[in-house]
Amino acid sequence: MHDYFTWWNCDGTLDRIHHALYVECREKAEREASPTACIIDSQSVKSAEKGASIDPHGFDAGKLIKGKKRHILVDMQGLLLHAIVHSAGVQDRDGGIWLLATLFGQFPFLAKLFADSAYAGSIFHTALAKVLPNLKTEIVRRSDRAKGFVPLPKRWIVERTIAWLNRCRRLAKDWENLNRSALAFLKLASIRLMLRKLCTLIKT
Repeated sequence: MHDYFTWWNCDGTLDRIHHALYVECREKAEREASPTACIIDSQSVKSAEKGASIDPHGFDAGKLIKGKKRHILVDMQGLLLHAIVHSAGVQDRDGGIWLLATLFGQFPFLAKLFADSAYAGSIFHTALAKVLPNLKTEIVRRSDRAKGFVPLPKRWIVERTIAWLNRCRRLAKDWENLNRSALAFLKLASIRLMLRKLCTLIKT
């Protein structure tokens, strides 16, 4: 089983399965196969106790977490478009550019990006203009008058996706020595979500 996992991860089979299921979910929901809007977010996860890691972890000073950071991009349904895994010490604005730069034209009609205040500022916007000049960013900020938990427009979609993915025990912590293995398990969790969504749509 581990051999298949390694082969499918290295030869792009997991990516092809994920993309095929994504397109099917979009079409079943009567939407265009390629989205025009997306939402970005990140999640820092603690690294499990293990030996020396090939891909080193880092420290997220904002959340006081030593481990890795998952950067994800979802559409307006909350379906995963793209993701990367990197050290938790990388700032969101830098990891966000890395994430968007590795899309490689897979979703050419993206025109709107929703993000939180971690992606505000000229550094992110200047870099984004070089990577994806046609992608416009809208920062969704929390109101100063809000008390307690208040779902933010658009932002709750990506946060819900992160919560869905975290139901997979393999994603509860960073167990992997390789970032590509951690990313593969993230994609497998997303594939599981899309299969369940398709089964629900078929039944109805």
